[in-house]
Amino acid sequence: MPFTRAGISLVRALKHNPNKSNYILTSQIRTYSGKATKLLYEDYGEPAKVVKVVEETLSKVKPNEVLVKILAAPVNPADINTIEGKYPSKPKLPAVPGNEGVGRILEVGSDVTNLAVGDHVVPLQQNLGTWRTHAVLPAEAFLKVPLELGLVPAATLTVNPCTAFRMLRDFVDLKPGDVVIQNGANSAVGQFVIQIARTWGIKTVNIVRNRPEIDKLKDYLNCLGASVVLTEEELRATDIFKTEKFAKPRLALNCVGGKSATEIMRHLQNSCPIVTYGGMSREPVTVATSALIFKDIQVRGFWMSAWSKKNATSEERFEMFDELICMMVNKELKEAEHTLISFSDYAEALKNTLNPKGQGKKYILNFNT
Repeated sequence: MPFTRAGISLVRALKHNPNKSNYILTSQIRTYSGKATKLLYEDYGEPAKVVKVVEETLSKVKPNEVLVKILAAPVNPADINTIEGKYPSKPKLPAVPGNEGVGRILEVGSDVTNLAVGDHVVPLQQNLGTWRTHAVLPAEAFLKVPLELGLVPAATLTVNPCTAFRMLRDFVDLKPGDVVIQNGANSAVGQFVIQIARTWGIKTVNIVRNRPEIDKLKDYLNCLGASVVLTEEELRATDIFKTEKFAKPRLALNCVGGKSATEIMRHLQNSCPIVTYGGMSREPVTVATSALIFKDIQVRGFWMSAWSKKNATSEERFEMFDELICMMVNKELKEAEHTLISFSDYAEALKNTLNPKGQGKKYILNFNT
């Protein structure tokens, strides 16, 4: 039985087996009463001020719709920026926040043939509004995933692991033994870059900010499969490329910007790209003239939302989901570390998701309704 549109099966998945803060909203399983609780904002602004809890009665399921009980829904930095009105993607107001999540099908419309009661599903469309207990939405807005995937991996499937996957796949034809360098390596995307690269036989040079207990962080990233982990200060002094312990990287991934981006760019091979997908330092990416003229460094950018919109129905998209799900079911990909907090503390999640003091710590908000 297929689990996704591209046809992954549990048998296939198992036969191979011998930062910025992220919160997850999770919902307990209870008998559905026709009532739903959701977070809602009517104006853009500071999340703690504009997001409120709203109760509603849902409409009946139409022939092409499904009733979904949301089980888990991440709170990502992009979600916070969307509520603030600072993100390029702006849903029509009033809006329910939440771009990711996993839910269970409770009811299907008479015309729905690809989903059944009890299936677990994840959103295929942007800004679907997952920060709620239940929703009635078109069946085409969801992708079926295997129950064995687990709630947290399923809830976080469609953004961070996909971002890592596409950046490793789309900019350079990487081969086993090639080297990738990245900053913000302890971010959620950075951790998936490490693990996917390890699975594909690609080496990673991983840069993180110095901090208390830096050795503990290095050990954690090494356990994920990092080839080497360096602080920003250590990168400036390292000789791993000069001594040819590592070949010069063929790809640089930047989610920090500023001096950190300049430093990882300095180690790239000629005519290779640095791909920016975030800007945690809020400083611009500065490129030396010599890097452009004499090294022909390529300066690129990547936004997962734009890629997903462009490739909404492409086989390539669903093949990516299949490959990621296989790796997750086989325990080759581990979700980022997270901490559970109560749904009643959702304001804390809204406040702390963009807190730079989080040092890459991940959180999960328990959505008890």
